[in-house]
Amino acid sequence: MELIILGASFFGFLILGVPVAFAIGLSAICTIFYEGLPVAVIFQQMMSGMNIFSFLAIPFFVFSGELMLHGGVADKIVQLAKNLVGHIRGGLGMSNVVACTLFGGVSGSPVADVSAMGAVMIPMMKKEGFDTDYAVNVTTHASLVGALMPTSHNMIIYALAAGGKVSIGALIAAGLLPAIVLMACMLVAAYGVAVKRGYPAGKFPGWAEVFRSLAAALPGLLIVGIILTGILSGVFTATESAAVAVTYTMLLTFFIYRTMTWSNFLRAAAKAVKTTGVVLLLIGVSTMFQYLMGLYEVADLAGNLMGKVSTQPWVIFLLINVILFVLGTFMDMAATILICTPIFLPIAMKAGMDPVQFGMLMLINCALGLNTPPVGTTQFVGCAIGGISVGAVMRTILPFYTALIAALMFVTYVPAFSLWLPRLLMGYKG
Repeated sequence: MELIILGASFFGFLILGVPVAFAIGLSAICTIFYEGLPVAVIFQQMMSGMNIFSFLAIPFFVFSGELMLHGGVADKIVQLAKNLVGHIRGGLGMSNVVACTLFGGVSGSPVADVSAMGAVMIPMMKKEGFDTDYAVNVTTHASLVGALMPTSHNMIIYALAAGGKVSIGALIAAGLLPAIVLMACMLVAAYGVAVKRGYPAGKFPGWAEVFRSLAAALPGLLIVGIILTGILSGVFTATESAAVAVTYTMLLTFFIYRTMTWSNFLRAAAKAVKTTGVVLLLIGVSTMFQYLMGLYEVADLAGNLMGKVSTQPWVIFLLINVILFVLGTFMDMAATILICTPIFLPIAMKAGMDPVQFGMLMLINCALGLNTPPVGTTQFVGCAIGGISVGAVMRTILPFYTALIAALMFVTYVPAFSLWLPRLLMGYKG
């Protein structure tokens, strides 16, 4: 009965339009009151969830991404991408994919990525004669690669939700190859639609201009190398790397590029505080929710139920993907990771999947949810920038969605995409 109350109240609050964080917390509180547990349990679980030193990486990574967003780094990355692939048919679309991938590497946030790249690329593409739905779809889907990059705070959340079964360093190394796979799939989709619609090719500016734009963008892109090198060499931890990222970004935007203004700095700080507050609230209430799921052995129940459907690992992985995709359409990315990881990670590991590989599966699935209504955060941002309705964008979304699902299948069924770099760079034994 308690489990029914927990699940029914949670989905009931979501249907009523209650924000996800409050829906999680209220459903957990209803169940705790029904159980007759002391009210102190609520506060103990919330505080134990938030009071973890490694979570300090979250505000630092978020702040670093906001500084990159408001510090003019996007323009230099766009110019580099345009010079690299702008001469191919539908070149601005291809440039958009590459630019979103590069900026995702320095921001670590799909929402920041679509905000920065969309503000530059969508109006540019519309001006050059590209359809608005194409411009928005390319931007919103390519921006999702930010969830897999070293600066992604969602990796930190997954590592801690996994209960110590996976190292943050291994996750950071593991995300690079899936990010490249995701970018390649998006390039194919963008090119295919461009050819079908007859979009023109641009002109190649010459290698001198390519190297000039590379030199301008390189200081911003170096943040990925600094974080990777520092963590893999043991110079600093993942939490310390986030603080280094903020320091480097401030030096870059204030003194090297000199594009950061005081008003933009305050705007970036305010946005980082707001985002961090939301994430920490989600972590606190999700910890309370996780406590109840552990109490009622939800993971074991889910594992037994899936075992009755099939014992084949590939079927179990497919079922997990479908469930995560459905949940991701109406839940925030952090909430999905925090609630679903304790349930599905043991099932996936029992079926033979490494926890690092499962992390990549989880992050891509949650990223898909960012581009799917009714939550669809990145899609709403892209549509607002493009001045187009969500319905109009959804009508032509299939090629881009297919590309993302293809990348997800590669990561799900080919372990080497997730595990090769951690094994190569840090001797990971998983």
